[in-house]
Amino acid sequence: MPARRQKRKKKTPAAEPAAQSGVKAKPKRRARVLRAIKWLLIVAVVVVALPLLLTVLYRFEFVRPVSALMVTNKVAGEPVSRLWVEIDDVSPNLKYAVLMSEDGQFCNHHGIDFGELKGVIERALDGEVTRGASTITMQTAKNLFLWGGRSYIRKALEFPLAVWIDLVIPKKRIMEIYLNIAEWGPGIYGADQAAGFHFGKNADELSRREGALLAVTLPNPYVRDPSRPSQRLNNVARVIERRARQSGGFVDCLD
Repeated sequence: MPARRQKRKKKTPAAEPAAQSGVKAKPKRRARVLRAIKWLLIVAVVVVALPLLLTVLYRFEFVRPVSALMVTNKVAGEPVSRLWVEIDDVSPNLKYAVLMSEDGQFCNHHGIDFGELKGVIERALDGEVTRGASTITMQTAKNLFLWGGRSYIRKALEFPLAVWIDLVIPKKRIMEIYLNIAEWGPGIYGADQAAGFHFGKNADELSRREGALLAVTLPNPYVRDPSRPSQRLNNVARVIERRARQSGGFVDCLD
């Protein structure tokens, strides 16, 4: 008897294309993931490199930097008022008061005051309330490239940026930038605008008292008003005014 032929199983028409589509889908997903990683790396490099490159640009006196907060306010449609003034056109009464109020060792450290930082850490470990150890260079870094508010991440970023800024930009230029991007009230940026807004003067006309009042306003310009100072603000301003008069070699780098 002739041998029985075995019946061949019919292939399901959709089976082969489905398998092929599954094989093709995996490389496509992998490619999308790789593209996303690539763009994330590019963004990370730009975010890191941009402040470093801008710092080099800001060394030149014809460049007039703006702060990150100024840009944010402008984009949000909030008022931004600033008139750039060269540091030689700012009264020594304000320059010296700001230095002695914010960062007495500004002319001597390299962006970070490690002595003050050590003291802050020790006081914090002892449970004391600390003011912080931000130098003028660190505050310049924050204002130019970072964001406000209390944040350990932001503070960690300030340190290398401050060292880089101090390495690239002369002290006198750092102070000039700081005095022109510091906020002295809602939408009031820079020493000249602050002098006009609060005292109806140019920045080079400020008295010792007015310079001290503006200096002690900086930590909290939304609450402290130098044109209508509280008794406590007056007392602090008197201390800073005395320190500015006795500043001596502490302010050599600004002359």
